[in-house]
Amino acid sequence: MDNKKEIIKYVKSLGLHVNTGTKARGHQGFFIRNRIDISKSIPEHRIIPTLIHEFAHYIHSKIEPDMNRTGGNLDILFGVKEEEIIDELIKVTNFVDKNSLCLKLYEHKDRIKNKIKEYETIIKSEYPDFMRSKPFKKFDKYIKRSDAKYLLKYDRVRIITGFWIKKQRLLSISSIEEDFPDMPKSFVAYIRLKSAQKKQGRVAARISKLNKYYTKPNELFARFVEGLYIDKDWTCALAPNASKLFFERLRYGYYQELENVLALAGVINNVISFAQ
Repeated sequence: MDNKKEIIKYVKSLGLHVNTGTKARGHQGFFIRNRIDISKSIPEHRIIPTLIHEFAHYIHSKIEPDMNRTGGNLDILFGVKEEEIIDELIKVTNFVDKNSLCLKLYEHKDRIKNKIKEYETIIKSEYPDFMRSKPFKKFDKYIKRSDAKYLLKYDRVRIITGFWIKKQRLLSISSIEEDFPDMPKSFVAYIRLKSAQKKQGRVAARISKLNKYYTKPNELFARFVEGLYIDKDWTCALAPNASKLFFERLRYGYYQELENVLALAGVINNVISFAQ
């Protein structure tokens, strides 16, 4: 049964604005103050779980008014210390949103790591004592006299020379051999190694940022509630302690109107009361 309209009608009856025709600030959904945006680009089957996710943020903001600033607290949401349930909630998050696993980023990180080892092997074939953690003095001396030094900072660079008549030269990390045919292979490898290390740092920073986002209490709570709609039995199996605490608090009204929304979505059977 498609209960999307009933859920939206009820949410609106609480004084919230629900927009289903926006870009939702680049997300599937977005909650701010008294407004929930659902992206117009998501498939139909994602509308209800996204709406439930954003409504969970709304309920959380009523429980913790400074939730958006602090990220919330699991002990306030579930009534136990964070360490008792956070591992369960992370499992649910990984189930609900596969992007939280950062699989593509970890694969990319591994590919970069292998490339770095490959470049290091090339360098050590000529300089056996080379260490990434120490200055490469032979290279440093060579590079001072070469325009290739710009490739240590940029993967692509346009060099403009001349005063009256401008000359341009485009250099790229992928065409070092063509641009600098006399450069030793070990030095070419070193430039690419430095580039790969920068990429590795950016990927690691991206993974760290995503992990920080996905493990914030407000996001863990919203994805837990979303998981109950997607597959209640599996969510409860992944998070037995968190589920027990949640339903105990739900029964005595701790999560306020969330019980009504979960009832309309078919997650539970009972409804407390509806706003007129």
